[in-house]
Amino acid sequence: MQIGIVVIGRNEGERLLRCLRSVQGQGPAVVYVDSGSEDGSPARAAALGVRVVELDASAPYTAARGRNAGIESLAHTNPDLEAMQVVDGDCELQRDWIEAASAFLASHPDVAVVCGRRRERHPEASPWNLVTDVEWDTPPGEIDACGGDAMIRLDAWRSAGGYDATLIAGEDPEFCYRVRGLGGRIVRLDREMTLHDAALLHASQWWRRMARGGHAYAAVVSLHRRAAPERQLRQLASVAFWGGLLPLASVLLALPTGGWSLAGLAALAKPWLGAWRETRRRRPPRVAALYATACVLGKLAEFQGVATYVWNHALLRRGTRLIEYKGPDSARPG
Repeated sequence: MQIGIVVIGRNEGERLLRCLRSVQGQGPAVVYVDSGSEDGSPARAAALGVRVVELDASAPYTAARGRNAGIESLAHTNPDLEAMQVVDGDCELQRDWIEAASAFLASHPDVAVVCGRRRERHPEASPWNLVTDVEWDTPPGEIDACGGDAMIRLDAWRSAGGYDATLIAGEDPEFCYRVRGLGGRIVRLDREMTLHDAALLHASQWWRRMARGGHAYAAVVSLHRRAAPERQLRQLASVAFWGGLLPLASVLLALPTGGWSLAGLAALAKPWLGAWRETRRRRPPRVAALYATACVLGKLAEFQGVATYVWNHALLRRGTRLIEYKGPDSARPG
């Protein structure tokens, strides 16, 4: 199959250069789409010989808008392309992935999107990077949704109407939801696909990333309120209860109950144990405990993201600005 490669980024610094070097020579056409970077990313990409598309400020910058622009650009200049590999600018593409993924698509015409394993580049750099590495560690097979790195059949992208450029997060599961609604399958292969650089060196970065996830759950459910994706509904309900209702009720009722309501927080042991048991199957106990703790605390951050969405969209009737959690080129530990 003829595969185009779309890289998107914003202020990724050295991460972007590693990404672009990893994709060069892996497809007949590569484009980098920049979302208002202030670190010279477009010029640095052009210096590597990569075609650059710079999004203007006429509409909010989003990953979805960048992917759509890149796919449209490559499809226009390369009409023979059959699929697009989308890659986030903080990732490095593994050398044998394109060949394996395109062969899988060619032999499975009912599969619209295929992805593989994403791993962290520096899981040892911080607890938050390690937690993110565990998050990526999901089993292969047919799935509901992919992440930001995936190979997409071009016809499926067109039939679904592309990514929803209005979403500041959660655009990948929302796109996959529409693809599956049209009969397309989403499959994760048991192969290495990308090496990701989360650059989560501080707790505040991790917190913003989790808040961004909560915002995404609320946005996708609101967008499809009459037939919301089951997965996002479950996630939103979990965040609302464990990250909102339970802790708020426990704290607010502490004075009238003489502090007894705080005992309700012990119920958080249930999701903690569930996450620990699931993670313990593939990681050491210490890592499983760290991940379970992050899952429980992350509900609070995700609830903040949900509240931000409700405040901005339902009450103020305005969009939410990008929730960014990285500083320019903050990936290098030490």
